[in-house]
Amino acid sequence: MARSLDTYDLISFDCYGTLVDWESGIVRGLKPLIDRLDKLHPLKDDNIAILQRYMYHEHRVQKAFPTLKYASILSKVYEELASEWGLRETITDDDNESAAFGASIGSWSVFPDTLAALLELQKHFKLVILSNVDAESFSKTLAGPLAGFKFDAIYIAEEIGSYKPDLNNFQYLVQHCEEDLKVPKEKILHTAYALVHDLVPAHKFGLSTCWIERKPNAMGGELSQVQGQLSLDFRFRSMGDMADAIRGL
Repeated sequence: MARSLDTYDLISFDCYGTLVDWESGIVRGLKPLIDRLDKLHPLKDDNIAILQRYMYHEHRVQKAFPTLKYASILSKVYEELASEWGLRETITDDDNESAAFGASIGSWSVFPDTLAALLELQKHFKLVILSNVDAESFSKTLAGPLAGFKFDAIYIAEEIGSYKPDLNNFQYLVQHCEEDLKVPKEKILHTAYALVHDLVPAHKFGLSTCWIERKPNAMGGELSQVQGQLSLDFRFRSMGDMADAIRGL
């Protein structure tokens, strides 16, 4: 029999893509490059394809540099995209364009339903972040788009030493939820929009999973891509729907 949402004590969240509108932030940050694309370039007006190319390079860079700060990962991805699109020579050390992209994290907006949903969920659960980010970048998000909200714990790639989907990140989550918050693995519900980076490895590690099916979902993946790798425990179209579900119990 499927478990009820109220049988969990803690919800762990991916932040960027689930709570924060990562995809819109990425597209805005890449605008200097996109604007320089030839008007006939196949990616010129195709944000979905642009985000998929971004994701391809981010995964490669994170795998190659697992201890590099996320802001520096972003800068490297910016340069990789510029090279792929024949624009590398347009980026100079003087204009700090790639560095500005890396520093843009704190300007990415939360989804309209995020804060109200978190406030409702906080009445029922401990709330924890498990994010592929560095401390400085996440502090900008906490001071800006998520200002005024306090999580019970924040676990980030910089302190863990690896990036999701590495199972080490989920082992770290479980170990520290047990040690820091006294919540056992079976009482944790990992919640995210990213299937490959979050929910597949969380499921593989034995955690319960909840998919926030944000649309459009250029970088989070579709269920057809992970058939046989994932069994979802819960599925909601938005954080607001998740909050409504617990409110109704």
